[in-house]
Amino acid sequence: MSAKQHKILVVDDEPDILDLLEYNLSKEGYKVKTALDGRKAVNIAAKFTPDLILLDIMMPHQDGVETCRQLRENPDLYNTFIVFLTARSEEYSEVAAFDTGADDYITKPIKPRALMSRISAMFRREEKKRKKNNKININGLSIDRSSYMVVIKDEPISLPKKEFELLYYLAQNPDKVHSRDELLQNIWGSDVYVLARTVDVHIRKVREKIGSNYIVTIKGVGYKFGSEE
Repeated sequence: MSAKQHKILVVDDEPDILDLLEYNLSKEGYKVKTALDGRKAVNIAAKFTPDLILLDIMMPHQDGVETCRQLRENPDLYNTFIVFLTARSEEYSEVAAFDTGADDYITKPIKPRALMSRISAMFRREEKKRKKNNKININGLSIDRSSYMVVIKDEPISLPKKEFELLYYLAQNPDKVHSRDELLQNIWGSDVYVLARTVDVHIRKVREKIGSNYIVTIKGVGYKFGSEE
């Protein structure tokens, strides 16, 4: 999919930032819409169905974290990237962002050229993953990469994108132990800075949905997908 086919929604309460990002994204060939607050963003996203949303945290009426939570409740936005652009650098803000389904967290001030490269890299990685179209069946668990579908003993399970990617990556190499750094590198990418705790949060959420017996914690090392029931 070329840049001209990708749609991006920019959400920020500062008009100057909206204008800056809209100009740079449009110059790269993206189709862009903007919103000044979270409530408007949710409504616009439902109709526009963007491929990526750039989202501020501190906004009037509704903050970015709550906006992200509502966006992730819309099944039409399942594969939409959500990237936080914020002046807040506290750890709890970053954890809250990833906990509600963010794909990336970038602190201001914004560097347009670096941001454009980052967005382009995200789309390239996604395109490579789509071409694999692999399916894994193990221990009564079916993971279909082409449809992002997880089925446990004939029961479909809904997982947000990053949780799905994490489960799929672990299940590809059962019994192999993966460090948090490796998981961060392969699921979030080397150009995305996230905390190691983010992996633990996502592992916990996956276990809540598929059960605790599939993913094994190796204390002080990382995680593995167990091959035995």
